This record gives sequence, C-alpha cells and structure tokens, in this order.
Amino acid sequence: MTTMTEASVREFKMPDVGEGLTEAEILKWYVQPGDTVTDGQVVCEVETAKAAVELPIPYDGVVRELHFAEGTTVDVGTSIIAVDVSGGGATPAEASAPTPAETKPEEAKSVGSGRQPVLVGYGVATSSTKRRPRKGPEIPAQEASTAIQAELNGHGADTGTGAAVKSRPLAKPPVRKLAKDLGVDLATVVPSGPDGIITREDVHAAAAPASEPTIQAPVTAPATAPTALSALAAAPAPVGVATYDAARETRIPVKGVRKATAAAMIGSAFTAPHVTEFVTVDVTRTMKLVEEIKRAPEKHEMQGLRVNPLLLVAKALLVAIRRNPDINASWDEANQEIVLKHYVNLGIAAATPRGLLVPNIKDAHAKTLPQLAESLGELVSTAREGKTSPADMQGGTVTITNVGVFGVDTGTPILNPGESAILAVGAIKLQPWVHKGKVKPRQVTTLALSFDHRLVDGELGSKVLADVAAILEQPKRLITWA
Repeated sequence: MTTMTEASVREFKMPDVGEGLTEAEILKWYVQPGDTVTDGQVVCEVETAKAAVELPIPYDGVVRELHFAEGTTVDVGTSIIAVDVSGGGATPAEASAPTPAETKPEEAKSVGSGRQPVLVGYGVATSSTKRRPRKGPEIPAQEASTAIQAELNGHGADTGTGAAVKSRPLAKPPVRKLAKDLGVDLATVVPSGPDGIITREDVHAAAAPASEPTIQAPVTAPATAPTALSALAAAPAPVGVATYDAARETRIPVKGVRKATAAAMIGSAFTAPHVTEFVTVDVTRTMKLVEEIKRAPEKHEMQGLRVNPLLLVAKALLVAIRRNPDINASWDEANQEIVLKHYVNLGIAAATPRGLLVPNIKDAHAKTLPQLAESLGELVSTAREGKTSPADMQGGTVTITNVGVFGVDTGTPILNPGESAILAVGAIKLQPWVHKGKVKPRQVTTLALSFDHRLVDGELGSKVLADVAAILEQPKRLITWA
C-alpha cells in the first residue's frame, strides 16, 4: 500500500456521546466494507451506560474496514471504522493535511473549524497536543524509567531529589473504572499486558469467585517429573473460565444501562443517608378528575393529550416543591455545599427492554398541566422505543417511580445520584375507607418518599409528602394552578 493511499484513509474513533463516558457497545452496523458513505450519514448504533445512540460519520468516502464486530464493547477514543476519503469528496487540503506532529497551531485551528459537530461530545481532534518538554538536568536512565512509570500512573516524579516514587499499578482509565465497579483492588491484580499494564481480562479474572482455584505454573518443569505434569493436566480450569451448566443456567453479561444502573444504585445507597416516609391517601377524586378530563378534554385544554393518574401525581409533586423549595437541592461533596436548584428537572423512571431508564422533563416547574402532559407522553414513548438520548437523562433533580403499574402497593426507592428525593406511587385499589363519618369503598394508594437526610430533615420531608397527599385528595385545585 503506497504512502498516498495510507494518507487517504481516515480513522473514525468512538466518541464520548455523553458526559465522561469511557466505553460503548456496538449494537449494529449500518454499513459494510465497500459501501460509500457521506458526511453526516449514520454508520452504526452504539449503547453507552446511558442510552442507545446512532453515530454519524464526519466525512465522505468508501468504507475500508470495520474494526469491531457487533456486540463488542469499545473504549472511547478507539478507532472503530476506516474510511478511504481519496475519492469520497474530501477536499485537497484534507487529503494532503500534514500529520499532527507537523501541524502548526494556527493550521490545526483552520482544519478543525470546517464543520460543526452533530452530537454532544462528538468529534475527533484533527491534531494532537504535545506537552512541551521541561528544561532541567538530565535524569539517569534508571530514574527516568521510574519517572515514566509514575507518569503513566498519574503521578509526577521528583527528579530533582531522586526520591523513590511509590509504585502504583499501571492501567488505563476505563480499566480502573471497571476495577472500581467490580470492587477489585488493582494492587492485587497480576498484569498480563505489555510493560506490566493491567488489562480488562486481568480485572475480570481477579473478580472471578474465590472458590475457583488459581493455577500457578511452576518456575521450571523438568522432563523427569511426570507426576507434576499429571497433576497439572488434571487440575481445574483457570480463573475466569466458565464452569457452569449451560443447560441449567443462563449467564448474561452486565453492561450498558444495567451496569451503569447497578453502579449508580450502589453508590447512592452507600453515600446518601436514605430516609423513607409513607402515607396512605384517598385518591378517589383524582381518579374522577382523570375520567372527567378524558371525557371532555377540550374543557381542560387537554385535546389530543394522554391523561392518566401519573400526570396528576407529577403536577401535585411540582406544586409541593414550589411550596417547599428547599427539598429541590443537591449535595456538593467536593466543596461541602448544599446547592439549591431554582428549577425542577422531573425524572420519570421507565422500564424498557434495555433496563431501567430515568429521563427527565426539563424545567417541569414552568409547565402548565397540558404542557406537562405533552412532555410526559413524549418522554415515555421515546424511552419505550429505546431512543432516549444521554442529554434527556442528565441533570435530574427529583424523580417519580410508578411501581403501582406492576400491582405493587409501595416500596422504598433509592435516590438517583445527585438528587434529593424520589417519590414512589403504589397501586390504586378499591378499599374500605372512612369518608364523611361512614365506611365506604374508596380508591386508595400509598405514597413513599425517599430523601437524602443530609439535605432534607424529617420536617421538610414530611411536609412535602403530606402536601402531595392533600393535593391528590382535592385535585381540582391543580386546574387552577395549571
């Protein structure tokens, strides 16, 4: 392959389509080698820890190679597809662009300003930034080696004094995150990568059940030791090799949304001190109002909109937050501050084939009842179709989870990380209830409010929950506040 041909091949790298994501799984390829692609054409669909996202290619050309198969998890920044742009509409400047090492700062700026990115966090830099070498005395070879290892580990080396640098396991950031999620101490992992770098496989092997014996090869294996060889051949499989009965068990890799949800729930449960309070409430009038709006939607400006009890619960919670704004806050651990939010991004927990998603309605506090109904309908339909974007799941402040749709009376919901409260709505059932001094059948449900006790004390949490219950008992005032 000639140098000109090599220069005409562009490598499209896995972008960070969210905030701080480190990897994504390739769900589906829409192109194959030999296909012609154009700038902005979607070439594949990937699943991150937050959502399924379609990736467009940023230039014209012909697909040369797909570097990974469907179902492969790829680190952000890794090339996933090669495109030959020699005859695909690339400008002469692009085709003959100098390498990153030869590109001057002003040239790099002009090359990268030709098109606008189409996704949040999208785009691959056309030039690399090099750190200017420090001026100073030469470092002996052994000391330089120590400094390089320290730099790989994220530490500086004190080359001026020659002090020893504390050793830290070598691993890339995605591997460190994997180890943290699996609860593996990298100091105990035996590296198998080049130069002693710990790989993902090493972490998975270390996270395998301790009951599986680890086989260590002897330093020497003399030909005159048949007993040792026989014992080795009869030993169990090494750590990481599946030994379960496939006919009796099914193992599903934990990745994508489920993996992120598990990590977030563990972090939330063991970081924020949870308190959950309950109240049982007569929602007969709420159910009557729902039926009234369905029968005459034009009377309430709800024509063509979906109306259900969850809509009125959401509006009741927003009204309660308006009355008790201190509950809408977050805890800033780094600065040791409480951050009061003057807006409400209302999260709605949605069960989807990809797992539990919690997209949120931006600025829900400013929406009327019809606007809230429209936003809620769009949010639910988008989640069920698997088209929820990462932006839709970022920045939530308070969440509602409707466990009642599964026939569950109530629960003790776990806070979404960074949020102060979450309201669980139980099943609405016909039950005997004392109403106006007499026992009558009424529509009754149980509400459960979990909150971060660092931010919300018992009085504030109780006020909010009682307020929501009172509004649902007399819901027609929502129309006035809509």
